[in-house]
Amino acid sequence: MVTPASPSRRQLLTGAAASVVASTSAIASPAEAGRRRAGPAPETVPLPDGIRPEGITSGPGTRFYVGSLADGRIVAGDLLTGRSSTLLAGATGRALRGLFWDSRTNLVWAAGNVGSVGHVWAVDGTTGTVVRDVVVPGAVFLNDLVVLGNAVWVTDSRVVPDRLTRIALTAGGAPTAAAPTFVPLTGAWPQGNGTDVNANGIRALADGSLVLNNSRVGGLWQVDPATGDTSEIPVSGGPGITGGDGLVLDGRFLYNVRGSGQAEVSVLELVPVGSAWAARWRGARTDETLDVPSTATLAGGWLWAVNARFGVASPGTASYWVTRLPAR
Repeated sequence: MVTPASPSRRQLLTGAAASVVASTSAIASPAEAGRRRAGPAPETVPLPDGIRPEGITSGPGTRFYVGSLADGRIVAGDLLTGRSSTLLAGATGRALRGLFWDSRTNLVWAAGNVGSVGHVWAVDGTTGTVVRDVVVPGAVFLNDLVVLGNAVWVTDSRVVPDRLTRIALTAGGAPTAAAPTFVPLTGAWPQGNGTDVNANGIRALADGSLVLNNSRVGGLWQVDPATGDTSEIPVSGGPGITGGDGLVLDGRFLYNVRGSGQAEVSVLELVPVGSAWAARWRGARTDETLDVPSTATLAGGWLWAVNARFGVASPGTASYWVTRLPAR
């Protein structure tokens, strides 16, 4: 947790960017301060005004990618320099949520929609070329995704009954022409109601199973991708996992964005228990520049959380940024 200095970092950022935030939010934008800060890692990385970010991923190194809910563009840049540019141009009616960079292919996989139609895109991480555009039949709210071996796994937060979407890849991670398939979530999984956001963040565990969080009822959930059978991962210590958006996995550590608070990232340590998993609360990462973070990524030894600022006044013109947090 970051302890504010005197004067507080919020106050300093407010002074630096007062003209930007006067018509958007009472929370100060750190965009200008982030641009000016010297040193190897800026405290914040500015994003284009009005982008309405949701997903973030990174690689190679400190290169990052952020997707837009406003127009489905992808912005790419470097987390250490703070510079970015448009990788994939926006398009009317397109919205992007989860992003995942695959080191084998340099493809950025993105989940979202065009109008009411769900899509998953494979975008070249250097050129921005769309290599594959997969239409997902019956999708309602494609949200997050992860690449595991020869498949991309995607959550749908409002589909009933709950299911995971599977998009087949070659053994090397290249897209195929195969149509998407579906794996129903069964077992202990809390079925959604079609309205509230249910299945959200997803990552792949070391044993080949998947871990999900649930924004509606909280908790962490282990899924067998072959069958969809789901069991709850018990969490010891801490305030309890009450929600969650994006997930980040780093070895045995799992970071759950907004797992137990609107302006924090919960840190959990995963422990194998036979063929299952348990989790131990290891605290939370927070900072006064966090403003409803949605997803995060690890790069350069830091945890970087993108601020979606859900509920901000005038989101189409508001300032947005990425916040740097300690990973350990």
